[in-house]
Amino acid sequence: MTDRKGQLAANLAKVEDRIASACAAAGRRRDEVTLVVVTKTYPASDVRMLAELGVRQVAENRDQDAAPKAAQCADLPLTWHFVGQLQTNKVRSVVSYSDVVQSVDRLKLVEAMSRQAEAAGREVGCLIQVALDAHERERGARGGVAPGGIEELAASIADAPGLWLGGLMTVAPLTGPYAGRERAAFERLMEFSTALRSAHPAANMVSAGMSADLEHAVAAGATHVRVGTAVLGVRPGTG
Repeated sequence: MTDRKGQLAANLAKVEDRIASACAAAGRRRDEVTLVVVTKTYPASDVRMLAELGVRQVAENRDQDAAPKAAQCADLPLTWHFVGQLQTNKVRSVVSYSDVVQSVDRLKLVEAMSRQAEAAGREVGCLIQVALDAHERERGARGGVAPGGIEELAASIADAPGLWLGGLMTVAPLTGPYAGRERAAFERLMEFSTALRSAHPAANMVSAGMSADLEHAVAAGATHVRVGTAVLGVRPGTG
């Protein structure tokens, strides 16, 4: 256990150095960027160690793993983010423990989340997941709404009881015009964020960048980076 905590501490320090360096290079303050540690596939014991090391924001992408883990860690001062594609039949569970859902991409999901948040007496933050590889399709290959759907979805969230509009999220596309062009992709997301804030000034969260590309996200202006592997190591079963 001690060795694991030491490993996590060392990894966190390296990630912190990367974020700080990226902020300095971009002329940004370090406190402008929030680290969200993606703890998917890792046990609650790791989450506890991370909390002891000062981590306050964690993310999960599968409800069947996240729900019991969140319950086991309910005593910790953590903000829980849900970052996976969310099916409506999982909404009730996800809304019960998630403080922020970063993968909101359709009106039907907003309606279901609003109902469940109201029933649970909770206020859940929503980030609209934007599919930069959507082209003319309704949704991208990795989930998300096409850029043309942002405005309608934002208005729906802003008007929905039990929900609040936080901003935008994206995953660097693997296909399409932004494949291999993470910086350009994240800069495009920032353009959408600027447009969104003209109508919804408080929706200033921009979640972009992961272990491999967080520097590009910070340079583009992201407010949140989602880092898993660089903190927790290569996930079990992935080599």
